[in-house]
Amino acid sequence: MGLNWVAPSRPVWLPWPSAADADDFLSVPRSIVVSITLSEEIRTMSEPTVNEQGARWLRGPLRPFQHGQYRLLAGSLTASVLGEGLWLMAMVWQVIALKGQAGELSVVATASAAGMLATVLLGGVIADRVSQRRVLMITELTLTVTATAIAALSLTGVIELWHLAVVAFVRGVGSGFYYPAYSAMLPSIVPADHLLAANGVEGVLRPVVMQAAGPAIASFLVSAQGPGAALAVGAGTQLVAMAFLVFMRPVPLRRDQSAEEPRHPVKSMAIDLRDGFVYMLRTPWLLATLLFASLMILVIMGPMEVLIPFAVKDGTGGGPEEHAMVMTAFGISGAVASLFMASRKLPRRYLTAMNLMWGVACLPFIFIGVAGNIWLIVGAAFLTGALFSAPMVIWGTLLQRRVPPELLGRVSSLDFFVSLVFMPLSMALAGPVSELIGLAPTFIIAGIIPLPIAILAIVLARMPADELAHPLDHTDSPEPAQTHP
Repeated sequence: MGLNWVAPSRPVWLPWPSAADADDFLSVPRSIVVSITLSEEIRTMSEPTVNEQGARWLRGPLRPFQHGQYRLLAGSLTASVLGEGLWLMAMVWQVIALKGQAGELSVVATASAAGMLATVLLGGVIADRVSQRRVLMITELTLTVTATAIAALSLTGVIELWHLAVVAFVRGVGSGFYYPAYSAMLPSIVPADHLLAANGVEGVLRPVVMQAAGPAIASFLVSAQGPGAALAVGAGTQLVAMAFLVFMRPVPLRRDQSAEEPRHPVKSMAIDLRDGFVYMLRTPWLLATLLFASLMILVIMGPMEVLIPFAVKDGTGGGPEEHAMVMTAFGISGAVASLFMASRKLPRRYLTAMNLMWGVACLPFIFIGVAGNIWLIVGAAFLTGALFSAPMVIWGTLLQRRVPPELLGRVSSLDFFVSLVFMPLSMALAGPVSELIGLAPTFIIAGIIPLPIAILAIVLARMPADELAHPLDHTDSPEPAQTHP
């Protein structure tokens, strides 16, 4: 990429010396030999291997399930995203049950985004320094407690809007710690050539479970018993998610901290955070994609999270069932696209394809804004779901393959931070803007703007040349990281 990188402060794997080199080898200081040996042990412990017997029947997108650790992690993720899907639907209709409108829903949605934004950078630093399994367990425990509390408030009829906003903020904080830890741990429990499939599994789980099954179950419970029932079931799923993590074995960090200089913890974490920012700023494909994503989220996230329920209700006369249909269409198409992507190799033009798909994915928002028929909204959601989910599989694998292991937690957190920095603003503006200019113009603007920004990012970062210079086959190593004294 035309940049001169400084070698990272991580172990260098040296071949065992021949007899001719014995004298030179013995002259190496003992501390260096011990450091190299320990680093090799850490690397060996943290690099998963393929179970050849399991490989006979678990192939294609199912190949990560050869690994017991991954099966437990996938079980936890499934339960966790189901709880998120139940929360999203139950929260919307709980706000409506409290006579709230788009403005009130914006407040609750903004609280969740603000919680994530406030903690995700710290979450990335923690994920590179502390047991990622422990971070996930604490997060799920916190979500279980808060989900149980909000369900109790709803079922007893004393719930208020500020209760929902507080719980939404806590859930956002949990997400700020969860996703960097999950992203950093995944390469430690599956081999590199299974990462695309593992990210594809996640890409299937989120649309199918969080955006389809969760809302479908919640809509049934809301219609039958009210939002409190859906919130209570969501609390149970978070408890199940934590139980899976309890049965996982400890996962070693892919970072050798023994060679690092002793510093005050606060200073050490600040340096870690700085190194993550430096890596992002000096990596053009990463910086350009994140800037594009942040602007795209500014214009689409508010309409997606806040205004679609009102497009369904006001534009088509629908209710919870019709809203669930839209979310189900989004989820099913996203799952199919993720599964398709996980079954194939990464496209050669992976950076160009990824960014273009995200830009094109926003165009169906135009139809959502002008639709007077629920099936037009369902069709638009189907297209959007597919074109959003497929590049997410590429993106997750791209980070895990091209980012140095000791930086992956921080870069994953920067991914969320830079991408979501405008999410609270988008959530906060969606309701007032739609009331000012109308629902249809808001969706039309959201649909048109992202594609030109995607093209600009591809051109300015010279992504076509970069992706050809860095083909992602299974032998690739992460790019060296910039280090500082």
